[in-house]
Amino acid sequence: MKHISIKKLVKCEVTKNIIILIASILLVYLLIALYFTNHFFFNTVINGVDVSLKAHDDLEDIMRSYINNYKLQLIERNMEIEEITAQDIGMQYHKKNSISEIYRLQSSFKWIGSLLKKHKYYVDDLFIYDKDRLGNRINELSCLNKDMIEPQDVSFKYSNGSYEIMKEVYGNRVNEDKLREVIEMSILKGETKLDLNENLCYENPRYTLSSDKASETKDLLNKYVSTKITYIFGSENEVLDGDIIYQWLSVDEDLEVVINEKAVLEYIQRLSKKYDTVGIPRDFKTSTNKIVEVKGGFYGWKINSSAEAEALLENIKHGEIIVKEPKYAQKAVSRGKDDIGDTYVEINLTWQYLWFYKAGKLITNGAIVTGNPNRGNGTDTGVYMLNYKQKGATLRGGSYEVKVTYWMPFNGNIGIHDASWRYTFGRDIYKTNGSHGCVNTPVYLAKIIFENIEEGTPIICYEE
Repeated sequence: MKHISIKKLVKCEVTKNIIILIASILLVYLLIALYFTNHFFFNTVINGVDVSLKAHDDLEDIMRSYINNYKLQLIERNMEIEEITAQDIGMQYHKKNSISEIYRLQSSFKWIGSLLKKHKYYVDDLFIYDKDRLGNRINELSCLNKDMIEPQDVSFKYSNGSYEIMKEVYGNRVNEDKLREVIEMSILKGETKLDLNENLCYENPRYTLSSDKASETKDLLNKYVSTKITYIFGSENEVLDGDIIYQWLSVDEDLEVVINEKAVLEYIQRLSKKYDTVGIPRDFKTSTNKIVEVKGGFYGWKINSSAEAEALLENIKHGEIIVKEPKYAQKAVSRGKDDIGDTYVEINLTWQYLWFYKAGKLITNGAIVTGNPNRGNGTDTGVYMLNYKQKGATLRGGSYEVKVTYWMPFNGNIGIHDASWRYTFGRDIYKTNGSHGCVNTPVYLAKIIFENIEEGTPIICYEE
């Protein structure tokens, strides 16, 4: 029985001690809570000022002391440092502020949480300053008054058949509106350091070496300059490759590749000027063994510049390596110095005579009557081609209407046809009784030509 009593006594003693401990802890907690009814918690910062454990009544003196020594350091991109002091801007403590909201948030019974957690507060009306003086001080900053280096996106350089990316330039141009905004906010928050770069106060390039878009653009540029087009012009050719194409390429502000379509068209037009034969002077060997120069006419090779430029753009966009002929608006019989070939109609306007050759063989020939030059109807010289042929046609003009059996136009409404109303041909008839420009032939001559000629056959009209 005695043993049990001792155990009970020990147990009661332990219980008593626990109660005393709890009561003591509670008392300490309440005493500290009482302290924090008019003091700030541990780890309390207001607008950049550490007021931990400071009395509420001392706040004004603390803030005034902080302001007296306050300066904001501006850390610029070149690591140059400038300062704005409280004196520069007339910075003051604003008595009529809303700091009482912080007192409410720091309920004294919650003090224990401040041991482990920082409490940073911002009161937007705690500090005031002279806006004009701040504006003037900002205007004086050297970062706004030095030679500006503009930011530049990555660029692309063509060399040895391919492109490489050139590093971006960050420059030193300040976004003045952004700078003013972050300076004002830093001052109101009582911050002492402001890194202009980290706070995006500089105008920065949009695209850098690390941008995915930069790599995509480079790949596309290299695809375009990998194009190789070999244009065939008979025995001659022209090679178009990256060394020419790169001159037509540019990159816009969004890093989109732009092909200069005008330059592409001009390239095709240069090919056209070099290889088109329509209307060029030709040295023609006549049936009388003379060499005459024939100018004008519509016959010959003619590149369809717009269609070929469009096709070339697609070739470049697909990075093609091909051998091709350009798209033609019109083709001649053959390529080379003599594109007339050995099938043609030869009309000597001076002799008033016609020859028709097919595959180098004389098919027919005979006297003719051409346009009357004395009435302004002379038959034009030049190299033309047969547009089409029609059996049975009615020819109409201002003062005539005649029916012909064989109609073969080669220059608009000028053509070769039979003239059954004529009894004689050749000599000087055309000077007094010539046609309105057409080539009049006897029926037999027109019939043979009609039966053997094909659309596109060259027709050469010349004078000696």
